[in-house]
Formats: sequence, structure tokens, C-alpha cells
Amino acid sequence: MPVARPEPSDARVISHVDMDCFYVQVEQRKQPELRGLPTAVVQYNSWQGGGLIAVSYEARKYGVKRSMRGDEAKKVCPQIHLVQVPVARGKADLNLYRNAGSEVVSILSRKGRCERASIDEVYLDLTDAAETMLSENPPEMLEAVDDEVLKSHVLGLDEDEGKEVENVREWFCRSSAEHRDKLLACGAIIVADLRMQVFKETQFTCSAGIAHNKMLAKLASGMNKPAQQTVVPLSSVEGLLASLPIKKMKQLGGKLGNSLQSDLGVNTVSDLLQFPEEKLQERYGINTGTWLWNISRGISGDEVEGRILPKSHGCGKNFPGPQALRKITSVQRWLNDLCEELSERLQSDLVQNKRVAHTLTLHARAYKSNDSDSQRKFPSKSCPLRYGTAKIQEDALKLFNSALRDFLGSHRSETLGNQNNGWGVTALSVSASKILAAPPGTGSILRFFHSCEPSSSSSKQNFSEIIQDSAPLSPSGSLSSSGLNQAEPQKRSTAEETQINCGTSTLNQDEQKRESSNYKGRCSILGFLKGSKPSCSSSKHEGAEIAQEALPVPPSGIDYCTEHNPGLPLKRSPEEENIVSQPSSDHSQQRREMWTYRVDEIDPSVIDELPPEIQEEVRGWLRPLKRANPVKRGSSITNYYLPSRKK
Repeated sequence: MPVARPEPSDARVISHVDMDCFYVQVEQRKQPELRGLPTAVVQYNSWQGGGLIAVSYEARKYGVKRSMRGDEAKKVCPQIHLVQVPVARGKADLNLYRNAGSEVVSILSRKGRCERASIDEVYLDLTDAAETMLSENPPEMLEAVDDEVLKSHVLGLDEDEGKEVENVREWFCRSSAEHRDKLLACGAIIVADLRMQVFKETQFTCSAGIAHNKMLAKLASGMNKPAQQTVVPLSSVEGLLASLPIKKMKQLGGKLGNSLQSDLGVNTVSDLLQFPEEKLQERYGINTGTWLWNISRGISGDEVEGRILPKSHGCGKNFPGPQALRKITSVQRWLNDLCEELSERLQSDLVQNKRVAHTLTLHARAYKSNDSDSQRKFPSKSCPLRYGTAKIQEDALKLFNSALRDFLGSHRSETLGNQNNGWGVTALSVSASKILAAPPGTGSILRFFHSCEPSSSSSKQNFSEIIQDSAPLSPSGSLSSSGLNQAEPQKRSTAEETQINCGTSTLNQDEQKRESSNYKGRCSILGFLKGSKPSCSSSKHEGAEIAQEALPVPPSGIDYCTEHNPGLPLKRSPEEENIVSQPSSDHSQQRREMWTYRVDEIDPSVIDELPPEIQEEVRGWLRPLKRANPVKRGSSITNYYLPSRKK
């Protein structure tokens, strides 16, 4: 529902920047040979050549429109080049275009507050930048005005043939102009410069509207395309809105616009001017009535939000006509794919932007063919979002089942899950919202491991490889290793002990490679910590303290660098035991500082990134230590981090 906001008394400079047939430009940057040729981007669905998503201006000259399909476009323009949108998980993959849009946003945000409205459009509040320019270097003092600025379309100017450039130059350089018009002129100069920077750095062209509020800037940006800009002085607002179809106004393209047409006979914005504010409030409520009265006069107080990141993440898929999903198993399959994509984007957002989403929402469109109430809307359902692909998939399916029961009503017990039950799903989507800055300590579990540094491109892959290299724990919690006897520790000669002792540094390069390869196929959390040598503290009190307050470290007398059976203790000679049981205080303190953490700074959700077999034990470390029943050595992974009882 639109919200009526009063417009600030001080003049603002707002710009709406809209990329020109953006998807086509992205594809042309990938394939430069397509530049200047009739080109269109089509959906992955190849039926009748696929639906057109974006059409180049070269193709539009031949009459190609976005409402066409590929086969029809070829009939209108035989030389058109059709480029299929990237596909992933059976649906369009828009990441290529999202990333390209981010490039543009990073440039536009250099001059003012920036709000990313979609993949290819941005709002800018340039008020402060325009005020600074006006005070330091006003347009009337400029020795020369850039050609790109002189190409601007200023609404309300006389359009004398052959004098357009001179008229624009005169408007920009007027010393007698009102303060708000001078600000607008400064804003237009700034936008022209930003557009040129975008082109130089990304090869993308864009168009822009410059006005005193978001609504007018949005209307103006599409008036002169491509690669041009339009300025809306206050004096030209009435003329701009007079003949504008009411449905062209933002938020009037749906039911509210239909009501204005059918109930009040309003077809253009000027038609709306005849109704007093009280009449509109009586008909549509105080808030909506005031909003309608304001927009008919070009008044809008909406602020440009300082947001260059999306407010939510969503993934969806349509299933038109015979493609409708009619079985729970079919819905689950597509939900799993959508949730997998959503989870990847959430993890990327967490790593790159340190943001966490809190709400998971499921939307769908469905029908009932055997019910008189077939137009009943399929309800949307939400729940708290749990990170992890499997958890998101599980929660999404529960939300769908709950919504389906509500949708089917009294017939749910007879029809739920039945293949031929008269219901079908024609659209399905999942979204993550309420995205906030992550609290301190939230992040990937990889940050606790000395040898792994998470990054947007490699952390997920590296962590997956580590998990794949680890074998599961046995049901009892003990380590399992194929073909090896777990009951007895591996015995070695004194020379062998010295060669592999974790306190020595005499391993040659070949032996180090062999040591590393032996972790594969073994399940021990040490596999995740293999980049660091274990500490050898012998104090029981210190060991218990570490187990509760820090990532535990192995006790003395146990060697985890074994070649054949990592994770099992080795017997040492008394001389060797004496060597490793007396580390320097500096080394011990260094190891303690490296692994120390505070329990209240750790988001428990990061534990979900660990292999399922050891998640419970790690969660146990984060709970208060309870030692009522001592754990037998060898029965749990935690025995490696408790003080040694060996004397």
C-alpha cells in the first residue's frame, strides 16, 4: 500500500539511473562481435524459440518486442541473434547479470547516497554533492560545459530546430536561475560524469532522470533512451504529468489503478486533479487518498535509502499450463533446487557482506480444478531461517505442506499428496528477508582453522573437500578406520617415534606429503586442524580450562602424526616423553592464544558446517562442562583434548 510522505522543504536532487537493455549489453560484452547487431536474450525454455527477456535497440528498429518469442522475432527480423540466458538447476541463472549490476552500483555510489532498486536500476541522492559543487564551482562559472551535459533533455525548454544545444547551455549557465534549478543543473552535470565513468569502466551505457524527487526522476529516466538523460525542473512538472496515463504511475498499475479508471473515470494524471483530497480520502482511506492527491501534483517525500545491497534474496520458478506440479514429490524436488540456490546466495552474502537473513518465506500460486472456490489464493508462509541447505529445504517443505493444507481446506485429508487430486502448483518461490548485519563472531567455521581462510570464491569448495576426505564416526563416537585394529595403539621403534614425533621438525618433503595423504579416509577433527602442530600441555587444570573456554588442544604423551593410524596414541620412550612434556612457557602461551575464543561470541549456526557426525560433540564444548560421568579414553573425540592421565 502506498504511503503518503510529506516532501522536505529544502530542495533535493534525485536521480534515477536505468541501464539500457542491460541483459543484452552484458552478453555483448561477453561476445563483442554482437555489438551493433540486432540481438535479444531469450529464456532457457526453448518452446517457440524462448520468450524474449531483453531486446537491443538495433532489433527494436525492426519491430522486435519483448512480448514476442524467439520464432516470432526471427520472422520480424531474420538476422537477429538470440542468446540464451544461463541456466542452472533447470531455471534461469541471473548471477551473471547481478554481478554486472554490482559493478555499475560501485561506480554510481561514489557521489552520493545510493539505493539499488533492481538488477539494472539505481536511485541516487546527489543533494550534498550538488550543494558542494554550487558553492565551489557553479555552472555559470564554468569555462566549458561537457558535450555529454549539453546532450541533456531539459523539459520545458523551447525546442527550436538547430538550437537545442544552445538552449541547454543557456539553461545550465543562467546566473539568475532559482536556487533549486541551479542545484538541478549541478546534479545533471554530476550524473553525466557518472554515466561516462560507467561506460569507460564497464562498457555499459545507461540513461538517467534528474528531478527533485524519486517519482519524477523515475518517470524521466525512460523518456529519452538509450544513453541520454532528462532533467525535470519544477516548472515543467505539471506539463509532464498532464497527459501521462494513470497506469504509468508507480503503484497504479494494478487494482488501485483499475479502481481509479472504473470507479472515478480517471485515465490520466490530470483527470485526478479534479478530485479534492477529502473525496479521495473518503473513497480510499486517509493515507491512500492523501498519497493520490500528492502524486497528481508531483509531490513525493520518499527518501533514497542508503542501500546498495538487496533487502532480500529470492529464487522462483513458474510452471505454466501442463507443467503444473501435481505431486508433493515434484514440489519437493523443485523446492530442493530453489533452496540450494538460496543457500548459496545467503552464504555468499554472509562471507562478502557480513549479513545474516532471519526469515524464510514460501510463496506459490496454485489452483483447484474440482472446487467452486478455485480462485482461493495460495497462502504464503514464513518461519525463522536456519542456515544450511538441508535445513532450509526441510523448513521450506514444511511451509509448503502447511500452506497446502490451508489451501485445500476441508478436503485436505483426502487430497494431500494424491497425484490426481485436482490441485496443481503453477509458481513456486522461496525468499530470505529481514537481512541484518551479522553480530560479532558470526561467520564460517573455517575461521577457527589455522590452515583455512574463508573467501567468497574458495572457502565453500575447500570446506567441502575436507568433509569429503573425512570418514564418519562410529555410532559410539569412537574413530573408525577401515582394516585397522582400534583396540591397541600402534607400536613403533624409537627411531620411528623420533622421526614422526609432533615436536620434531625433521620430516623431509616426501614424508610430509605422505603424512598429509594419510588423513584421507580417516575421521578426526584433527584433519581440519592439520595445518597446526598440537600443543603438549600436561596440567589437568589447564586442560579442563581449555576444554571449556577455548578450542581444546591435545595433551602430552599422545602423537597424532602417525603414518598408518592417525588419531591413536603412540607409546614413547621415557626420554622422548620427557622432551615433549616440557614445552617452553612462551610456546604454550602462544598456542593458547591462537585457539582461545569466547563462547558467547560464537554463532551456534556455524557448527552446522561441520560433518554431522561430530556436530553434537562440538556443541558439547559450547555448553557448560559437566563431568559427572567421566568419559573413557578412546570413546570420544574429546579425549584428545583432555589432560593426559599418564604419569
